Amino acid sequence: MAISSDIGLGSGLNIKEIVSALVKADTDPKQNQITRQSTNNKAYISGVGALRSALTDFTTAMNKLNDKAAPSFRAYAASSASDSVVKATASDSAVAGSYDIVVKNLATSSKVASQSFEDGPAHSIPPGELSISQGGKVYKITVGDDATLQTVRDQINSELSASGISANIVNGKDGARLVLGSTTTGKGSDISVSGIDELKIDGTKSMAAAGAGYIDALAQDALITIDGLAVTSASNTIKDAVSGISLELTGKSAENVATKVTVVANNDGLKTSIQSFVDAYNALQKAISSLTNVTEDADGNKVLGSLTNDPTTRSLLSDLRKVLVEVGPGDRLTSLSQLGINTQKDGTLEFNSTKFTAAMEDKKLGGEVQELFTGTNGLFERMNKVVDTYNGTDGILAKRKAALDKVDKNLSNQQATLDLRIESLTASLTKQYVALDTALGKMKAQANQITSIFDAMNAQAKNS
Repeated sequence: MAISSDIGLGSGLNIKEIVSALVKADTDPKQNQITRQSTNNKAYISGVGALRSALTDFTTAMNKLNDKAAPSFRAYAASSASDSVVKATASDSAVAGSYDIVVKNLATSSKVASQSFEDGPAHSIPPGELSISQGGKVYKITVGDDATLQTVRDQINSELSASGISANIVNGKDGARLVLGSTTTGKGSDISVSGIDELKIDGTKSMAAAGAGYIDALAQDALITIDGLAVTSASNTIKDAVSGISLELTGKSAENVATKVTVVANNDGLKTSIQSFVDAYNALQKAISSLTNVTEDADGNKVLGSLTNDPTTRSLLSDLRKVLVEVGPGDRLTSLSQLGINTQKDGTLEFNSTKFTAAMEDKKLGGEVQELFTGTNGLFERMNKVVDTYNGTDGILAKRKAALDKVDKNLSNQQATLDLRIESLTASLTKQYVALDTALGKMKAQANQITSIFDAMNAQAKNS
């Protein structure tokens, strides 16, 4: 019921204030409870989200340092005077030194072509079983009715791409040819085709002589010299021709011009990688501290972090710190402290460069650093297991977040219910007080009317 004024016309009472006070007295305890629980729950949700984000950042940093394509903890570093001729990488088994490399030939793959067809890609190919041979392996393609040069090309690409064989059609002045190539390199890897006469290719003969055959040359091995010693390889990646060094051939050398490959101890690189790990761990530790520490505001009041005294967070920190002090899988290098890494009072790590240098130069531990960090059951593997337990898709924190979200929804439902009660109680009390005010108004009018009658009677009596 709407009222035109907060003040009752019949009673002079402030109906709005009275109703508000009564509603507040009835609902404030529940409202305070919901508000308190919602504030705490939202703080937990925010804290868990921030913790998961920090753990994700830490995992990303570890994964970057553990990139198999670009290992970060190699004991030796190899460099080439000309990457356009040869690139070099060194493993932990390398030995410091320098080598003169001459690339005489790169390893090449087979490229062959069929006879030419004047009517182009639409040329009809008879049905049959097409056999494509390479290096002792035979691949079968069943060509159906109504096939064309184009459909055979598409079928080869569909069925043999996983085996490294591809096909295309080249339109030359004498017509269209089916051209086959391969990712396999090295002598003896030439492609031959049989089974359907029109597409027959002898990959060991030049197509210039027979109409079908290899295009430029037979597939060949790579040929290099290392300090004058000849080395051949079916691939342009040559491993362990020099112990612990991988060579990637990228181009032929100018005649009699050697490219120097140098291998040195990678102490600076190891130091940089270790510092990167220390920085990543410290960033995680500081993020957790900001969520759990008790601080003071400008007025000196204590302010709790969103995860202060949270048992899950304490458990996470404990598990991470256990990994830091566990014995690693190496022979001589088994702990971080041997590299100058120690835990400080605030939980962060300190990296002592003097102790690290001694470990590298005096104790010669560089060859075991990679195993300590990225080897089987190494530091990163153990760290990732801990982090995944908490931050995995079905981990502890994911389940915690789901439970907190459920509480948040329940509190929202309680608030909606309470809002309806406030609205209903306000309307009910307002209606009652308006009715009371109306009744008081009528009684006041009646009293005034009686008073008027008596006044009139008294006046008449005086006049008579």
